[in-house]
Amino acid sequence: MGRPLVYDVWQKPASSFLIALCSAVWLYIQKKNVGYADVGLSHEAIFSDGQHWRLLTSSFSHISFLHLVFNMSALWSLGVVERLKEAGLGIDYYIQYTLILLILSPLAVLVMYHILIHRFKLDYYKRVTAVGYSCIVFGWMTILAAKQPSSKLELFGVLSLPISFAPFESLVFTSIIAPQASFVGHLAGILVGYLIAWGVIQGMSNYWATTITFWLLLLFLYSMHQTTSYHLPFLHIEPVTDSSLPAVGSISLSNGSTRHASIFPLTGSQLV
Repeated sequence: MGRPLVYDVWQKPASSFLIALCSAVWLYIQKKNVGYADVGLSHEAIFSDGQHWRLLTSSFSHISFLHLVFNMSALWSLGVVERLKEAGLGIDYYIQYTLILLILSPLAVLVMYHILIHRFKLDYYKRVTAVGYSCIVFGWMTILAAKQPSSKLELFGVLSLPISFAPFESLVFTSIIAPQASFVGHLAGILVGYLIAWGVIQGMSNYWATTITFWLLLLFLYSMHQTTSYHLPFLHIEPVTDSSLPAVGSISLSNGSTRHASIFPLTGSQLV
């Protein structure tokens, strides 16, 4: 007889939280009828439209239920990392480097898209839109394969893969069951995973993880505020009307009147 599920959840708190988060986002997407173009990562949306918030939303968003199930099943199995403190891993390591994977994997995808577009003239990749937690999943497969090669990856509770080959086996497997899956995205996760496993990226601590998370969330909210209709009152910058400052233009107010805006707050409110 297996252990109660609540025991496994207690043993894998970070993985359980991420699974709950991705599942909640999927339910929201289904309820609101959100599509790939609304939340996904694309070269055009980032560089032409300046929608940098997509670097984060793309990872936690799933449109297909099968895609969600595959990623969450793999993520649940990879939660074993949280219990391997004696092997130099553990929950702190898991949280810290999940954050690194969340940041660097989408950036690696954009670098690959940029090369494909400008070096190989494949303009198709300007509009390719990627969603899903696959980058992070493949990154952790790679890290675990390098640090615990004797481990197994359980998928759907019935399929068991040797972790040493899991990243590349899963890459082939997902390409077969989901031809639209992003090969570039999965490959980006594998590459970042190797950089972490080989110690090229190291030195993370709880302090840096907390600091990076704070600034990441702040920049995420600011980007959404600037490039979408979702506006946050505490990020609103009021124009200064001091007549001693040089006016460079006017801002229309809700009552139909106008105010002159100083050059200084106007410049500070621009998103570079």
